[in-house]
Amino acid sequence: MIGRRHFVALMGGAIIARPLTARTQQPAMPVVGFLSNVSPGTVTHAVAAFRQGLKETGYIEGQNLAIEYRWAEGHNDRLPELAADLVQHQVAVIVATGGGASALAVKAATTTIPTVFSSATDPVQLGLVASFNRPGGNVTGIYVMTNSLEAKRLGLLHELVQNAATIAVLVNPSTPGAENQLMEAQSAARTVARQIHILNASSERDIEMAFATLAQVRAEALLVAADPFFNGQREQLVALAARYAIPAIYEFREFAAAGGLMSYGISLADAYRQIGIYTGRILKGAKPSDLPVMQPTRFELIINLQTARALGIEVPPGLLSIADEVIE
Repeated sequence: MIGRRHFVALMGGAIIARPLTARTQQPAMPVVGFLSNVSPGTVTHAVAAFRQGLKETGYIEGQNLAIEYRWAEGHNDRLPELAADLVQHQVAVIVATGGGASALAVKAATTTIPTVFSSATDPVQLGLVASFNRPGGNVTGIYVMTNSLEAKRLGLLHELVQNAATIAVLVNPSTPGAENQLMEAQSAARTVARQIHILNASSERDIEMAFATLAQVRAEALLVAADPFFNGQREQLVALAARYAIPAIYEFREFAAAGGLMSYGISLADAYRQIGIYTGRILKGAKPSDLPVMQPTRFELIINLQTARALGIEVPPGLLSIADEVIE
């Protein structure tokens, strides 16, 4: 925040001071740019947690902080234009959420405006930062690691549906890190001696077609790979899984809360709160290069028992015992 300075001019021995209104004028309210590749309704609770993180550092939207929101509504091709728009507005900090695609768009648009990202893919591999401990440049954030948990999710799904010979994997091929997700899933499938069938989707119509294919190949379980687009389409995905009576596992608790069978991953709200805290620290003068990239230390297994009953699935006691939350 830019401090206020008073200037006094001396002319001919007389002091000419600024008008009282100028001397008491408050400094301009800082503006944060918020870029996401999903829709606002998808991350309502997460954005509330982001504001909470800002509040913990002394910033409240509408009182001493303004936020400019830009939503790509699931269309990654809009991100570069939206990022450039925030740069043109000369915001104090840019928050790039919803995955690595948002962060890459901001990185391409500016090398000077401090940026806080969330990325499901390793940010070093993406070229966002030089290292976790010393990010370098104008960028830091949180590596939510969701793309690196596909093997764990497939293992949990196999434990729940042990008789499933073929497991379908739904992936968005246009998301950063999609190849690594598939490699993880394939490796995990070999470990449990199961076949997998890859389904690609990057639009609502693709998702509908993927489920039709899932039925044709007689897949008996479904792993929905971590992806911001899928998170934005969670109502559609959960409804289709129910229609096709397919046991499925997802990345966030929000899927299970919406009626999905099971989820395993981080708390999205916790991640956004941490992004808010980092944003507030930068507004107070911290440099992104001095703020290490954060990584989650806790992962949640959520099981929806009501959905399991509807599918005729009896959840093994061992799986129930390690669940962080069971939705009745």
